[in-house]
Amino acid sequence: MNSPERTLDVGCGINKTPGAIGIDRNESSRADVLCELDHFPYPFRDGSFSSLRAVHVIEHVSDVLRTMEEFHRLLASGGHALIVTPHYTDFSSFCDPTHRWHLNSFSLRYFGEDHAGFGYYSRCRFREISTRVRLLAFWRYLGCELLVNRFPRFRRFWEHYLCFLVRGKFITWELEKLGE
Repeated sequence: MNSPERTLDVGCGINKTPGAIGIDRNESSRADVLCELDHFPYPFRDGSFSSLRAVHVIEHVSDVLRTMEEFHRLLASGGHALIVTPHYTDFSSFCDPTHRWHLNSFSLRYFGEDHAGFGYYSRCRFREISTRVRLLAFWRYLGCELLVNRFPRFRRFWEHYLCFLVRGKFITWELEKLGE
């Protein structure tokens, strides 16, 4: 059975992706479906979407693990998720009082194929298609962003030792659902 070609825009706000089904808790948003994003399950069947977008949402939810499991449930086999969040070294990560989580580029590794050795947290699995970090403009213009994104070992070094000096702006993950 082929997966449906539908996109779910989680926490769509007023900038809902054209053609997507938008969900949000805010009545002032352009959501097609109003629902509390911390209450599960969302009002859709398993495997209802071929893609899912959660742009500046994951940092607001009460339970990242449960939210990722819900994203996994909603995606069809092989479906893609796009998740964007502020990097924890960016000012915007802490200036919004509704942010509950401050993430780095390795924060979703628990959902990876090797689950970073912590497979007991969740059984849902995603394959990392890409992880990209956007740096503050000064560092981007100096070429640091290219190094961080091109070389995974350098990204790890940057996250461990340099990120409070060479500050991140936001992280974009592209993930593919694994398993059923």
